[in-house]
Amino acid sequence: LRHSLGIVLQDTNLFSGTIMDNIRFGKLDATDEECIAAARLARADDFIRHLEHGYDTIIEGSGESLSQGQRQLIAIARAAVANPPVLILDEATSSIDTRTERLVQEGMDRLMHGRTTFVIAHRLSTIMNSDAIMVLDNGRIIERGDHDDLIRQKGTYYQLYTGKLEMD
Repeated sequence: LRHSLGIVLQDTNLFSGTIMDNIRFGKLDATDEECIAAARLARADDFIRHLEHGYDTIIEGSGESLSQGQRQLIAIARAAVANPPVLILDEATSSIDTRTERLVQEGMDRLMHGRTTFVIAHRLSTIMNSDAIMVLDNGRIIERGDHDDLIRQKGTYYQLYTGKLEMD
């Protein structure tokens, strides 16, 4: 079951070791080339290559020397190298600025293609391309549909997306 799931959480967990080791943790027998391809997909390759030691940069503790956004990009790369049939993305881009998020979204769209993905997000840009979106209120599903359906309904999702409060 563990190998069937890839999970990227808001609070990332990195381990002492190199950046390459942290990405490879998603698939222990992954080659360096597979890890680099996963980092490219996650849009982490560029910042990693700009570090003094690149992929051989040592992470100490839980990665305090990296920004939270950089740690999340490494966690996304770790999920990408694992290539699981099911992904759970829980606020996976919450600590990434909106400019970086746009870059990451392209990679995440490729990562999500052809697999079941559960995306938990407050940023609607993260879920707009989803086949099915469920809006929750106090743990209950109050709306369901794709982005266009939910915009047409002019309910809670519409209000969140547009910032407009519709009056009947």
